[in-house]
Order: sequence, then C-alpha cells, then structure tokens
Amino acid sequence: MTDNLADRVRHWIAQDPDPDSRTELQQLLDALPATEAELADRFSGPLTFGTAGLRGPLRAGPNGMNLAVVRQAAAGLVNWLTKHEPGGLLVIGYDARRGSHEFALETARVATGSGMRAALLPRPLPTPVLAYAVRAMDAVAGVMVTASHNPPQDNGYKVYLGEHLGGPLGAGAQIVPPADQEIEAEIRAVKLLSEVPLGHPGTVLGEDILDSYLTAAAAVVQDDQPKDLAVAYTPLHGVGGKVLGDAFLRAGFALPAVVPAQAEPDGAFPTVAFPNPEEPGAMDLVLALAAERRADIVIANDPDADRCAVAVPVGNGNGWRMLRGDEVGVLLADHLMRLGRTGTYATTIVSSSMLRAMAAKRGVGYAETLTGFKWLARAAPDLAYGYEEALGICVAPWMARDKDGITAALLVAELAAGLKAELRTLTDRLDELAAEFGLYVTDQLSVRVDDLDEIGRMMAHLRAKLPTSLLDEPVTSTEDLLDRPAESASDVIILRTDTARVVVRPSGTEPKLKAYLEVVEPVSEADVTAARGRAAATIRALRTEVAAALGIWSVSP
Repeated sequence: MTDNLADRVRHWIAQDPDPDSRTELQQLLDALPATEAELADRFSGPLTFGTAGLRGPLRAGPNGMNLAVVRQAAAGLVNWLTKHEPGGLLVIGYDARRGSHEFALETARVATGSGMRAALLPRPLPTPVLAYAVRAMDAVAGVMVTASHNPPQDNGYKVYLGEHLGGPLGAGAQIVPPADQEIEAEIRAVKLLSEVPLGHPGTVLGEDILDSYLTAAAAVVQDDQPKDLAVAYTPLHGVGGKVLGDAFLRAGFALPAVVPAQAEPDGAFPTVAFPNPEEPGAMDLVLALAAERRADIVIANDPDADRCAVAVPVGNGNGWRMLRGDEVGVLLADHLMRLGRTGTYATTIVSSSMLRAMAAKRGVGYAETLTGFKWLARAAPDLAYGYEEALGICVAPWMARDKDGITAALLVAELAAGLKAELRTLTDRLDELAAEFGLYVTDQLSVRVDDLDEIGRMMAHLRAKLPTSLLDEPVTSTEDLLDRPAESASDVIILRTDTARVVVRPSGTEPKLKAYLEVVEPVSEADVTAARGRAAATIRALRTEVAAALGIWSVSP
C-alpha cells in the first residue's frame, strides 16, 4: 500500500463520526498487506450523484454508503438548498434497509443545524409516500433513504425537489441537471465533517401524512367499478405491505393474500437473492401462494414499493406468467384512455413503441423521454400517465411526479376486476390490443459486470462496428445520443429497422449493460397465437445478433 493511500485512510478514520466504521477501517489497516486491494477499492473515489442521488454498498470509506458519506452528502445538499431557499422545509423518508433510519436522522440533524426545518416520515414507508409528502407539505425538497430493488448490501439516497426549486413540472420529482451537478459540487466542497453544524433530529410527522396519501391513492379507482378480485401479493420484504393492504381496503377491494415469509420489512431479504420482481426466483413464493389460493392475479412491489409487477394465470391451469413492464404499461394506458382521461401519455426511449401507436389512434398527447422517472415526470405540463418498462408507473401525476407501485396496483386491480366481471382476463385484453395495433414484443439482454470498465468496452465495441442489418433487414436509422447537445446527451445507441428496434445503454442504478429489444409482428385475421409464436422466434434471433454486436459470444436465455 502506498503511504499516500494509508494517510488518506487514517485521515478518513479521524473524520468518521461512526465508531463502527472507524473500527472497520482500522481492522483493514491492521490486516495489511492482505487487505490492500479492499482498501484501495474503498478509497478509489467518492460515491457520486447518479440517478437522482447516491447508491452503493454499505461499508466504511468514501466509496460506500455510511454515516460519514451521508453527513457529507446532506451538508452539500443543504448548502445548495439554503442558497436558493433558506429556512425551507426538508421532508425525509426512509425504508427498512440497514442504516436507513440512521441516515435519515443524520440528514435531519444536518438540515436543522443549518437553519432548515426537517420533518421525518413517521416510520419506514414507501418512496411514493415521500414524493407525495414533498408536494402535499409544500416542501422545498425531499430525501428518500433507499436502494430500491438493489441487493441487501446496498443503500442509497434519492433527492426530490418541491415546486419552489423544481418548478411546476418538477414538483415532487427527482432532481435533474444542472441541480445534480451543482449539489455534487457542494458535496465535494465539504472538507471537514467535524465542522458540519448539527442540530436536532427534526420533527417526526404523525400518521396523518400517510392517511392523506392513502385517501388520495384510493381515489385513483372509481367507486362504481367492480371490486371482486382475489389477489396474491408480496412486498418482497419491503415497506409496501401494510400500505398496499390499507389502500386496497379503502378502495373497496378485499385484502390481498400476502406471502407470510415476505410480509414484514426485513433489510436482509432472506428469501430472495435479489429483491427485484424481475429477477429469476424472486416471485416463486407469491406464485406458489397464488396457485394455492386460486388467485385471479399476482401483484408484487419492490422493497420501496415504487414499482409494480403483475403475473397472470396461464390457460388450462398450466401455471403463471409474469407480464412484462411494457405489457402492464400499455394495459393501464389503454384502461385510462377508455375511461376518458385526457392529456399526455408518456414513456421512455427504451419502452415499447406501442404507446405511441395507441395515443395516435386514440387522439391523446404522446411524449417520449430519456430513461428514468426524473425525465418522465417532466414530460408535459398536462401529463396524464407515464410508465417505463422497468415496472415503474405513474397513474396519478397530481399526487406525485414519480413512479408509485401502490396506486399502480390499485389501477391494475380495477382493470382486472372489471374484466373478471365480463368473464375476461388481462391476457384477453392484451390479445385484443394486439389484434387492434399489431403485436409489440419486447425483451432485454442484460449483462451484469464486476468491472464497470467492461461496460465502456462493450459500448466502444458496438460504436466501432455498428450493424448495418438486423434480422436480414437493413438498419434504417442509427442514433447515438452522445451526439446530442450536452444538456440532452446520453450514452445510448438506438438502431431501427422496419420491424425492429434496439436500444443499448448502461444501467443508471446497477453494474449492468442493457440492450432493449423490440419487434413488431402483424396480426392477420386476429390470429394472435400464431403471431406470438413468430415474434418469440424473431426476438430470440435479434437477441443473438445484438449479443454478437456487443462482443458477447454466449448469452443466457
């Protein structure tokens, strides 16, 4: 280990306010040289603001989530806020992950120490409750301590702005440039943690803020619609369970059957490898419960309950099928269009193109943004609905300009119950939409890496030799979003043929490269089954071709 690095470690230990973190680093120092690589990684650089905040592994040192990093981040955020809105209110929420409550309290102490008002949500609650509270309480900003659906060893720190600083489109939405870079600069300017003024740990809000959220959430569905529906549900050890149950009861639905082993918040996530409904195995327990209870549908939230996953029974009792995020997204968009909701329907560049076709035919506004709800939230002043393929859905933009897995679940239940009353299912409605608009099939090639430089190498490989054909069709357009003006540039490549589209980008929240695949298959004489068979074969072929273009020579199914 170099003397310079050893000095940096000792300097950090001297500044760290957490005795456990100090001990953790000191033990690594004492165990040299065996721990040299570990220390070098922890001090390779600070966590930086990414998708609306910080996210990283729970560990001591600047390249991790810990009390010292949170104090520095909170100080930078508060310094930025007080320059623009001195004395304003900061609302703070937190989930049930390790460290979340402590990080929330530390943020409140930093805020009050600088003359701001700080209010904490009453207990671990879903991210959408925090996004709602920012608007409902006219706060200047909000902080949510969560790592969403990341592995158990991670935590994170998301920042929301109120209307004072975010403007009408950004009220209750996650931060976007240039605010994120400005906050990052303020964080880096905090040199001595011992000089950060600390105050009291804020005011703990009463249950009335949650009651207000639940009242608004229940109003998303209509009183006069059918409510007979058997739901199997899991919060995946997260904070959504009781909130979703209360929301269902208020809206007139029966209480869902909940997976007992996953019902209570548990930051260790003992029954799943990754607490993400999209990951293999994550839904096994709730699908088994659904089969046992003969449920009509399955609903799952991720741990901070801002995403909503849905599974439906396969015909003839042959099990269950997870709906893709794009399928849930267009089902709910169609439902709201048929109910007469006007305004702009928005999605992202990596989501299905089907929403564009639906909006054009139904005569409603359409908008398409970069990936992430920080952009979707600002898609249009008259935003009526927004969704992204990664299970994020906003069905009530007037409540919160962010994805909300609780209100999305309510709208899924309303749609499914209405179809059930007509002896139909969500699958039937998907088939009807395919017959009307064509079959839009999406898939994803996701490559998880241990070395983030590998993502850059794959993107460089693709840029060096862009495909001129896909599926034996010429590539009709190629767009590299790095070529856009700086304010809208992004590390994204989009390839299109007459019947296919590929979007390749690094993940904003995980060490992954993602390729989003889409094919459009005509449906002749309403034969959706045959079209699905053709599309499945086509998307498999496209997956193989894209893997080769990225320099990956074997891909998992």
